[in-house]
Formats: sequence, structure tokens, C-alpha cells
Amino acid sequence: MSLRLTAPVVLPCDDACTVLRDAVVDVDDAGRIAYVGARAAAPASSAPVRALSGVLLPGLVNTHAHTPMLALRGLGGDLPLMRWLTEVMWPAEARLRADDVRAAMTAGCVELLRTGCTTSVEMYFFTDAVIDAVTAVGSRVLLTPGIIAAPGWDRLGPWEAMRDDVSARIDADGLRSGRVELGYGPHAAYTLPPEALASIGEHARARGALVHIHVAEAAEEDLTQRAEYGSVPALLDAVGLLGGRVLAAHGVQLSDSDVALLASRGAAVAHCPGSNAKLAAGVARVTALRRAGVRVGLGTDGPASGDDLDLWAQARLAGLLARVGAGDAAALTAAELLLMATRDGAAAIGRPDLGVLEAGAWADLVHVDLDDPAFADPADDAQLLSNLVWAAGARLVTDVWVAGEAVLAGGEPTRVDRAATTAGLRAVAARVRP
Repeated sequence: MSLRLTAPVVLPCDDACTVLRDAVVDVDDAGRIAYVGARAAAPASSAPVRALSGVLLPGLVNTHAHTPMLALRGLGGDLPLMRWLTEVMWPAEARLRADDVRAAMTAGCVELLRTGCTTSVEMYFFTDAVIDAVTAVGSRVLLTPGIIAAPGWDRLGPWEAMRDDVSARIDADGLRSGRVELGYGPHAAYTLPPEALASIGEHARARGALVHIHVAEAAEEDLTQRAEYGSVPALLDAVGLLGGRVLAAHGVQLSDSDVALLASRGAAVAHCPGSNAKLAAGVARVTALRRAGVRVGLGTDGPASGDDLDLWAQARLAGLLARVGAGDAAALTAAELLLMATRDGAAAIGRPDLGVLEAGAWADLVHVDLDDPAFADPADDAQLLSNLVWAAGARLVTDVWVAGEAVLAGGEPTRVDRAATTAGLRAVAARVRP
């Protein structure tokens, strides 16, 4: 049903990161935004009105996650990337079943909503289980089922079958169905042969689908590929994968020519500073990427490596690392970090209907409590943005709507029982963890 939300502060997350005071957001009966602006200029409406007491902003967009790895949170926490993958993660994931993934993803969707994240870009397996979980909780997902050809993963079939399953689903049901969009998730250049990367790119372009792939995450992961092609982006370009919608996860080990290549091909990057730091993989060159015109969103990575699904924490860390790296205390401002978590993340995945509050966009909304010492001077626009990003964040999220539906109220999910989802997750963890 249609709805009118009023709030003392609305952040539409437009290009200028405007702060609207005493504002209104109207939601139509299709779950899209009909009006955003000053209450005094709002059109007449007979819709029910809910008066909010804090800040209303778009739902956050997590551009890179493996949320079902929640059941493996913290395993191998002191290992570098390749040892962590081959010695700990992949053996543990071999014990996961579809029901395990469903339970872990359900708990993860609840955790994401409680941080104000309404959309996550997921690369994982057991596609139906992930969709079931998202549907149950009421969040939104751009799901790129994993495609991999590495030792031990043949239990899921050859890469051709993984690719064809995605293509068949899109051909049967369309690219988007409800709150689910499908894309392709080739794991990485070092876990797939060049012909697989080329073929997946062809399938994705033919369907207008996103290709979501790990790119140059750590120095030691793709030595063979870099020796032959010069770099991972050069390899992806040589096989034709960089055409169409491409999201490069991590993008840490990039040269100037790699950055220029990604920019020229219109590829985007998912920046995951927490996971990259914990695995000692390095620090992505976010400032250089943005200056080159590459769209950069924020990602948590999987909760087994990044541990936490809080995109606010990633925004703060991204800002800190950029400032230290550049020796510039304004390298990424609070406004820029907020946009990276919302508007820029949506742009990185080719979804201008998300991450913004504007007419026609989906009514994915987050209400943040203002009645907290985190907001030292909420009457000042610049201070409000600064306090929101640097001091408030996830802990002050109270309510969340997706497509105009209240899916989190007072910090609790409306469609599922949070205690039950946690119990289900712990039962899975008890079975699959070594």
C-alpha cells in the first residue's frame, strides 16, 4: 500500500549529498518512491502517514559478499589469503549442504538489515537456498552464483554446468524476479581457464547480466596469469570479459595501466578494506580508481574473512586508509563515503533504481535514530553527515523498508524471528566447523 514518511532530516544521496530538512518521502503502491522533498511543497496525499524522529536515507548497497559463510565466521583468522582458502575455507565449505546455506543466509540477511543494508551482491553456491533465504527475510539481492574449476569443487559439476544453470534461470524467469536479480559469478582468473572466462562473458553480455569476479586481490594468488598476460585485468580484456556489466571484487594489485583499462571498459570495483586488511592482501587504490572514473562501491566480503557485515564500518575504514595513504585528511570525505555506501554502490552494479531517494527508485529506506550523543550538532548539515558516517552508523539503525515494506521495525526483523535464525545458524556451525 502507499505510504507517506516524514522526517526532520532526509538524505536523498544525490550527487551533491543534499541534506533536506523537515522533509517527506512518498511511497506508491508498487513500492517505488513517488516524491522526495520539503514537507511544505509535498503534493496532497491520502496515504497513511508515519512521522519519524530521525534521519531517513537510502538502503545501503553491499557490492561484494559471501554471506552464507556466516557459519564459518572467524575460521583461519590469522592466515594469508591463499592458505586461508585452500587449508581452511574450501575444506569447510565442502561440508555445507543446501539447508546449511539457507540457514546461514537467512541469519545473514537479518544481520545485514540490522545495519541498514538492503541490497547485497552475493557470490555463492546453492542458488535456490540463497533465494529462499532472501525471500523469507524480505531483503534484496543481486545473486551471482559461483562458477569455479578448482581442486575439490568438481563435486558441484563442471564450470560449463554452473554457467548453463545461471543462463537457464535467466532465460526462464528473466534477469530480475521480485527482489532477486541474477548474474554470473566466475570466481577468479586463477580458478577458471581463459576459455571459461570468455564463455561466461559471452553468456552475460547476451543477457545484460552482471559479471562479478575476484580480481587481483592478493599478490600471490595469480602469479601464472600475470606472468602470461601482464595482469589480471589484461587477461580479462584479452578474453573479452571486460565488455558489458563487470564488477571486479577487491582490485588491490592494480597498476596505473590496469586502472586505466578498467576505466576505459566501464568496469566497476567493489572495495573491501576490512577483508583486505585482515588477510594482509593490501590496500586498494581507491582514490586513483575514482579519479580515473571507475565506479567504486563498498563491500564487506564474506563474514568468514571480513567477520562483520557492517558496511558503515567498511566506509570508515575506507576513509581512514585513503587518508593515511594519500597523506590527505580530506582524501575521502564523509559525504563521499556515504555515497560510496549507497548511490555509488548501486551505480557499480548497474542499478540506478537503488541507493538513492528519488522519484521512480525503489523505496528501500533506512531510519537512523538522531537522539544519540553521536550527533553532536544535528542542526549543522556538515556535522550531521560527519557524525552519521564517523560516529553513528549501524548501531543507530532502527527501521528498514524494502520496496516500501517494513522489514525491520525497532531493530527487529518483521518476517522472521531473529532468535530462531541465530539458533539455526549455530546448529549449522556446530556441524560443519572442524
